[in-house]
Amino acid sequence: VQLQASGGGLLQAGNSLRLSCAFSGRTYVFNAYAMGWFRQAPGEEREFVAAISRTGGITIYSDSVKGRFTMSRDNVFNKVFLQMDSLKPEDTAIYYCAARVSEVARSVRRTPTDYDYWGQGTLVTVSS
Repeated sequence: VQLQASGGGLLQAGNSLRLSCAFSGRTYVFNAYAMGWFRQAPGEEREFVAAISRTGGITIYSDSVKGRFTMSRDNVFNKVFLQMDSLKPEDTAIYYCAARVSEVARSVRRTPTDYDYWGQGTLVTVSS
């Protein structure tokens, strides 16, 4: 499995940005995987941002981004997205997408160690 995150950049607070993560893999099809977004700021531990179930029917968010970020997936084009609105300086971090094989259609997880595969990350910098 390979995950390729993209869409990061430098922008001012209050603006919006959309991250993408392209999935490629041979063992299982994309809709066998639940997906997550995590972020890591300099000097900080990696933290949960959002997760989505295999079919996209269930999404969960961290309290810090709830109401501002929206995670979605496209099981035809094998991608997940993170729409980030009303960005704040504290959203500055490297954003990582992650995948885990999920036998349960509605399963979503917040813990990084629950995920099997990780992308390389994309940097988001929000200035005040």
